Amino acid sequence: MTDHAQGYGPHPSPGGLEPSLVPPVTHDAVVVVPGIMGSELYDTDRNEVIWGLANSNWLTRAWLTRSGLEPLQLTPDELAGAHTRVRARRLLQTPAWSPFLKGFEPYHKLLNTIENTVAHPSAILTFPYDWRLPVSAHAHALATAARDHLTRWRTHPDQIAARANAVDEREARLVFIAHSMGGLVTYAALTLGGDLDLADDTRGVMTLGTPFQGSVVAANILNTLQGAPLPLPHNRLAAAAATMPGVHDLLPRFLCLEDGPAVRNLTPADVADLGGHKELFSASEDFFNKLYRQPLPHHRPIAGIGQDTVQSLQLHAGVVHASEYCFREDSNGELKRDKHGRPLRYPVKGDGTVHRVSASPVRRAMPIHAQHGALASGKQARRTVADFLLEDDHLGPDMADDGLGLNVPDYVHPNTRWDLTITGTDEPAGIECTVSAIDVDYSKPTRVQADGDDRLRATLTVPDTGLYRVTVRSDQSHTLTQLVFAGPDGTRHLDA
Repeated sequence: MTDHAQGYGPHPSPGGLEPSLVPPVTHDAVVVVPGIMGSELYDTDRNEVIWGLANSNWLTRAWLTRSGLEPLQLTPDELAGAHTRVRARRLLQTPAWSPFLKGFEPYHKLLNTIENTVAHPSAILTFPYDWRLPVSAHAHALATAARDHLTRWRTHPDQIAARANAVDEREARLVFIAHSMGGLVTYAALTLGGDLDLADDTRGVMTLGTPFQGSVVAANILNTLQGAPLPLPHNRLAAAAATMPGVHDLLPRFLCLEDGPAVRNLTPADVADLGGHKELFSASEDFFNKLYRQPLPHHRPIAGIGQDTVQSLQLHAGVVHASEYCFREDSNGELKRDKHGRPLRYPVKGDGTVHRVSASPVRRAMPIHAQHGALASGKQARRTVADFLLEDDHLGPDMADDGLGLNVPDYVHPNTRWDLTITGTDEPAGIECTVSAIDVDYSKPTRVQADGDDRLRATLTVPDTGLYRVTVRSDQSHTLTQLVFAGPDGTRHLDA
């Protein structure tokens, strides 16, 4: 921890003949809002944690036993509005994994970066929430928590000292740093949270990979058929997600469904057909139609780029067939078509979960080469967050350099060969790729080789069930990471 994180104070020069250097810190209050599955959930009836534990071994029990995810399913009372059974106690403490959404890194690195950029750690508020619930359920709670936090921080002696060194010596304001679904929760708090002055008391909102228009991945999560047998974790998640309004809030709200020669938005009937809940999706549509009547104030969106990302789908007999291309409309709202009248397909990629267009409600977004789950923990993102916190004026964001993409399987089996793909180069020189276990001492480098134009491939195995991290390093690009879960095939249960 740096000196200013322990308390704001001057750095005197020798002899006291020159003014002291003012440390680069902000006197604003910061609120960190995590993404879906980024909060630890505690069941008050069972007196136990049902999502997120002190080590990642709990993932094996959660995903590979018959009843592992049952506590996450919403009860009829919870769907009716009784939200007292499950409590979000803190941000995720260890890496986690989910089918389709893949890996989630904890927020320690992000919080350390913010702590070293504020006048005192008391300036930071984390807002864990029950991500199973609808986004709308958290609007008032976050608005109230942010207001109380700002009120307390404005009286803190380190805020007063830092404010005296600010250019305009204005009162401290709020800065929200929100990852994934947390950006939607922040949007709701600032526009529908009941505090009419909260937006005016907010200096900025930075969202990291927030699916403002939803994600096709949510349709994959809810789809229980998929046209082929699925590994156990996927079926576990589909059963739980079908009860979760929060997952329905992440369904795509853009032109994504190829229906013969037409492309259209999902309807409640489509959602029911693919395995979701018609009424939950209808309620979600009504909420977002209301939410988007007001712009998100002082917004700086960050979009993950360069990663293979599903962006559209076809629905045949209840089975989702997702594709890595999207569609566009012209300025008149007409679908872009080729000379034969066929819809044009645009492979814009994204962060592996949220395609780039969805990551911002406006056209301008700052691009970062990163996977969705690691978007808030990577070095480039953390530098961007620190720079945002220190801004006095909203300057235009720099454009990202060319970088690499990483594509790993959704689920692998121990002692079975599997491939990963690195995009953005076909030159293996200078590329280092390793796979490491999260909870045991295991790390192994792997050889990469050319696999066509602008693409590399590596073949790997892992020795046992558990959570592993793939890391790709290059002198020419930012480091990429992704979490991979290894487990048995679909015919075995740990508790069978």
